Amino acid sequence: MTGDRREDRTYSEAEIKAKLEAGLPHWYYEDGWIRRRYRTSGWKGTLMVINAVGHLAEAAWHHPDITASYAFVIVKLMNHAAKGVTDKDFELARKIEEFVHWQPGEEGGALEGTPRDQRFRYIKYD
Repeated sequence: MTGDRREDRTYSEAEIKAKLEAGLPHWYYEDGWIRRRYRTSGWKGTLMVINAVGHLAEAAWHHPDITASYAFVIVKLMNHAAKGVTDKDFELARKIEEFVHWQPGEEGGALEGTPRDQRFRYIKYD
C-alpha cells in the first residue's frame, strides 16, 4: 500500500552481490547502490530510457538516481529511507530490466520490434 511506513530489510554487500548474480547479472553493486549502465545509440535512445525508467519509478513510488550522457544512462537504486539496498530496489531493477530490454520481435508474436537496421536502433541490447 502506498503511504504505509514499514521497516525495509537492508541487505549486506555479500547478499546484494549474490542476489544480483542470481537474477540481475548486468547490474552491479558500488558505493551502497545497485547500478546498471544502459548503452544507447544516441540522445534519442537516452531520452527514451530515462522516460521509461521515470514512468516505472513513479508507478512504483521508488525513485532511482539517473546519470545520462549522449549514448548511455546509468540507473542507481538504493532505499534512502532504509539507508541501504532493499527488496524495493531489486524489484524495481527487475522491472526496469524487463521493460528497457523488451524485444517483441524476439518473442515470435504479432509485434515486429525495432528493425535491426542501424538507422532505427535506439538501444544496444546486451
